[in-house]
Amino acid sequence: MDTAHEIREFLATRRAKITPQQAGLPAFGNGKRRVPGLRREEVALLAGVSIDYYVRLERGQLAGASEEVLDALSRALQLDDAERAHLYDLAAAQRRRAPRRTARKSRTAVPASLTRVLESMTDAPAFIRNGRLDILAVNPLGRALYAPLFTGSARPVNIARFQFLDPTSRDFFPDWNASVNTTVSLLRTEAGRAPGDTDLTGLIGELVTRSDEFRTAWAKHNVRLHHTGRKAFRHPAIGVITLDFDTMELPAHPGLTLTAYSAEPGTSEDDALRLLASWAASDHGQTHTADPARS
Repeated sequence: MDTAHEIREFLATRRAKITPQQAGLPAFGNGKRRVPGLRREEVALLAGVSIDYYVRLERGQLAGASEEVLDALSRALQLDDAERAHLYDLAAAQRRRAPRRTARKSRTAVPASLTRVLESMTDAPAFIRNGRLDILAVNPLGRALYAPLFTGSARPVNIARFQFLDPTSRDFFPDWNASVNTTVSLLRTEAGRAPGDTDLTGLIGELVTRSDEFRTAWAKHNVRLHHTGRKAFRHPAIGVITLDFDTMELPAHPGLTLTAYSAEPGTSEDDALRLLASWAASDHGQTHTADPARS
């Protein structure tokens, strides 16, 4: 991926989101502006840098920017934590003159110790993924929850490919638009961290080519951190189930993330989770939840 292009688009799209009023600047003129959001000179003013210097930054020349400048840009553009981290990732990527192309363990097996941890989580659907959103390991209840993703033969299962290229995903994810926007933001975040990941860039290229919805969402340059929340599924066997989720990066295994779902005891969601467990234990559930490691 062209890091300079990514920097240009990211800064321009962030600038377009902020009005002078939101930035605390006076509105001059007759109210008509040729550009949405802030002008370059207004960002330069807010960041405390010269206009010429900011123009160079927005043209993609972040390699020489200091931490103080990046922090000033983050404040001027009112970046959230995910956006600020993405800006730092883009600057770091550009400082590496020729990032080595690598698959970054996209196909590497999950360590046996982590597999045992997953298998011990008998009451919670859980899986381990990489930044490309490949599901690399999953426990039985997780396989049952994500059953529609495992009906095909391609391995590893990829969440983004299913969401954008499989028509059944729109039924499986009741709030499909919110779900795919999260997916695209996670892929954009990972692209900033790992511009040399050929598996990732290959997936993005495939989705840009084959999905209008992905192409539109990708052009927004949105990023996010995805640690906790609630997610709804329309499961083919048990109907709609809404669960809390928590995601945890695994520092001992860089690039891997554990996601686990749960429900508050005594709630209807807890009842639905028990029904899912019963379905997973049945012969029917097992025949629809293939081993993700199988090629």
